[in-house]
Order: sequence, then structure tokens, then C-alpha cells
Amino acid sequence: MPRILSIDYGGKRTGLAVTDPLKIIASGLRTVETPKLMAFLKEYIAKEDVELIIIGMPVNWDDSDTHATPLVKKFIKALQKTFPQIPIKEVDERFTSKLASQAMLDMGLKKKQRQNKALVDEIAATIMLQEYLNR
Repeated sequence: MPRILSIDYGGKRTGLAVTDPLKIIASGLRTVETPKLMAFLKEYIAKEDVELIIIGMPVNWDDSDTHATPLVKKFIKALQKTFPQIPIKEVDERFTSKLASQAMLDMGLKKKQRQNKALVDEIAATIMLQEYLNR
């Protein structure tokens, strides 16, 4: 059964999450260095059936673009060109990093673990995906 893939795109690293085959639960997949992201996605999508990609769109409180918005839009175009058969949906990523940090605190992770930005990115992608599933 196909899965949904969530991407929390960043300039240095990108957090990824996927659904279970029944599309009930979102789970962190991993964090990938952004320059290696497309190669990872090609390999992953060749092995796993992905029916939809959601990607966090960075916007300010007033809905204006952030400094990262053009980077994400450029990446979306590359995704569409590489995977034309998979629909891509933009989702609001405001609060996801803060929610991820709070989740890490709630899980009782030590300060050093909470400073692991790769883990924050993966959890943020998971939160985006679970919120999408809950809608």
C-alpha cells in the first residue's frame, strides 16, 4: 500500500517522515544532508510506493515569504520534474520546529539530545505529517 512522505526542507539538512501503509500513523524516517536529498529520495521511492509528498512551506506570521521560501519553491520544482507521477502538496510549517523541541522535552530527552538539530528536523517532518493525517 502506498505511503505519504513528509519533507521538512532545510538549507543544510532535511527531515523526513512517512506514514504507515494504512496512512494512520506518521513516523520519522531520517534526516538527510540536503545536498544528498534527491539521491536519497530516488532510492527510497524506487523501493517504497509513495502516493503523495507533503512539504513544509516556510512563511512568516503575516503569510509573507521567509528567506527560505524561494529555496523550498525551487526544490518543489525539482521534485515535480524528478517525480512527475507523485502529487506534491505544500503545508504550513509554522510552529513545527517549536512543537518538535517541546515534544523532545516532553519525552524527557537530555539537553544534549534536544540540541541535535537533525532530530528536531525529523520530528518536525513527523509533526507536519501527523497534522496532515488528522485533518
